[in-house]
Amino acid sequence: MKIALIIIAVIVAVVVVVLAIGYSLPVKHRARGQTVIRETPASVFAAITDVKAFPSWRSSVKTVEVLPDSAGKKRFREVGSDGEILYEVERSVPDQQLVTRIADPSLPFGGRWTFDLIPAGDSTTVRITEDGEVYNPVFRFVSRFVMGHTSTIDRYLLDLTNHFNMRSQTR
Repeated sequence: MKIALIIIAVIVAVVVVVLAIGYSLPVKHRARGQTVIRETPASVFAAITDVKAFPSWRSSVKTVEVLPDSAGKKRFREVGSDGEILYEVERSVPDQQLVTRIADPSLPFGGRWTFDLIPAGDSTTVRITEDGEVYNPVFRFVSRFVMGHTSTIDRYLLDLTNHFNMRSQTR
């Protein structure tokens, strides 16, 4: 009985610490990542804007549903390892920049991704800036200390690099 009470006390203490730290963290964060792709900005832009093709190269995406525009903005829903996420394209400058934002206010997180495509000779530097928001304090703790704010960016950039590496091998 005494051991059970100690275990319960430790669990409660851990939960309290996680909550306290989570509440002390800011809701908003900024994270960045970048990579160099041996392709033109036009090729990279085509890949990151062809949402229907995401399941063929993004490891975390199972399906994509293209939705009707809302207030003149393109919208799509990704279904994958992060659940269902509704996105809206806020800005699109061909071969230069794409800005998407999570458009589902019911999720415990939100924010926007800015993709900057910077020409570099025969390559393109792809820079992703995440201006994220994590509303739930437990998710804030996990996002900051367990997953890391750049984990989704890192996975995306790796998938994008692999996509172009596979394309170049089949040419």
